[in-house]
Amino acid sequence: MTKDFVVEDVSSSTRTHKVFGALDRICYEFDIPRPIWLDSNISEFKRYSKVRFGSDSFIEEIPFDYLELSVLEEDMG
Repeated sequence: MTKDFVVEDVSSSTRTHKVFGALDRICYEFDIPRPIWLDSNISEFKRYSKVRFGSDSFIEEIPFDYLELSVLEEDMG
């Protein structure tokens, strides 16, 4: 792992909005382009609450192998 960044979102937004918002913040923090959600990414995230964006998910060339996004804890209440 080269870098990590944790985003906490305690808003009442939907899970989808929280994930997209966190991804935006991560990309801003790391100064990288925003990845494209491919069908395989969506499926992986729905199944495991975790997704890896490889070079095929970015329009621009990236200086890393992949970007991994995980939901660490989710408030179910």
